[in-house]
Amino acid sequence: MTQAKLSTGECPVELLQELLRFDTSNPPGSEGPCIDFLDGLLREAGLVTERAEKIPGRPNLIARLPGRGRAPALLFCGHVDVVSAADQTWSVPPFAGAIADGYVWGRGALDMKGGVAMMVSAFLRAANGGVTPAGDLVLALVVDEESGGDCGARFLVDERPDLFRGVRYAIGEFGGFPLRILGRTFYMIQVAEKLPVAVDVVIRGPAGHGARPLRGGAMAKLGKILARLETHRLPVHITSVTRQMIETMATRLPFAGRVVVRRLLHRAFTDRVLDALGEAGRTFEPLFRNTVNATIVRGGERLNVIPSEVHIALDARLLPGYTTADLLDELRPILRGDGEAHVVAEEGRSSEPDLQLVDLLGRLLRERVPDAVPVPYLLPASSDGRHFARLGVQTYGYTPMNLPPDVSFFSTIHAADERIPVEAVGFGADVLYDVIRSYEG
Repeated sequence: MTQAKLSTGECPVELLQELLRFDTSNPPGSEGPCIDFLDGLLREAGLVTERAEKIPGRPNLIARLPGRGRAPALLFCGHVDVVSAADQTWSVPPFAGAIADGYVWGRGALDMKGGVAMMVSAFLRAANGGVTPAGDLVLALVVDEESGGDCGARFLVDERPDLFRGVRYAIGEFGGFPLRILGRTFYMIQVAEKLPVAVDVVIRGPAGHGARPLRGGAMAKLGKILARLETHRLPVHITSVTRQMIETMATRLPFAGRVVVRRLLHRAFTDRVLDALGEAGRTFEPLFRNTVNATIVRGGERLNVIPSEVHIALDARLLPGYTTADLLDELRPILRGDGEAHVVAEEGRSSEPDLQLVDLLGRLLRERVPDAVPVPYLLPASSDGRHFARLGVQTYGYTPMNLPPDVSFFSTIHAADERIPVEAVGFGADVLYDVIRSYEG
């Protein structure tokens, strides 16, 4: 496939294959060659591009397609870095961009080189087809999302906000994928996301010689806290986005299903319903509470020395409208005095979402999947959208994918054998092209 052919925007699957062949595992990133390739495609189509980089070799790429000035600028933002595929057993090489059994396989097929291929293809089709959108169309292909965006979106927002002049809305990850519940198919349109918070729990106790039994030390307290983290759920909260999602779903379910799903909105029943819903309940659970997961344990230096201090790193995620003070209050019943929690870092900005484009994005999905039920969705993780929120930009997670029932979106990303149906790539590119043509602000 020649670069000239790819630059027409008519070959999103082949474009994805090419993107997957760049090993952009982060760390270290090494996104430069991938960005060079995409820059060449955009320039081949006659577009003017601009690079901005914090660290040499890790450039972000920006292009702007002028609009008619009748609507705010619309941003399409995708990241080209991926998580590592090391220490995973793959059926196919993770950076070969192979097609097999109707899927494109590779690290980043879903997160998010598949989305980048859709966005770039739609952008190129608009440029080649002489489409003049209602407002300027901005394409940002960024690096370093998987490590927090210090060299990517965060850097651009802090140092080059001029590149996003006039932008009010953005299309990013994750959303537009199906979720099947009680026989109905719902398409999730992300309108908000949880914010990441790093928490350090310090556990102290008496030190001693490893040859002498010791009770009540830091290691014993560590075990108790980890056990309570496993069994203790943080309190249930019903946010406005999740309430609207559940109420929309309930209207499209049979009577029995409607009764069950609506009980999620009653705190006394939420956890029982989540448990009864199985896999769907596991997907929903982080939408109803702040969450914490122990990810790193540090302590001890010598085999024969009982340590006096041990640390647990907690990956915490805050619901919109909640603060780190709320989180620390909710952790106290788990720590029970065995450890002290301290917030190490927090990111992003929480605000009430702007649902202005939800109807348009839902309508465009229904035009291609008539029985789809679009619903607003709170992402339990975080994306680059939290950085653009500081510029007053509302991001919608929307890389449409008509995934089959045997592919679970969240259990496939970051895992071995990450893959996307060939058909889904073209589907997403077509829908995003429809967004460009239909957007009126």
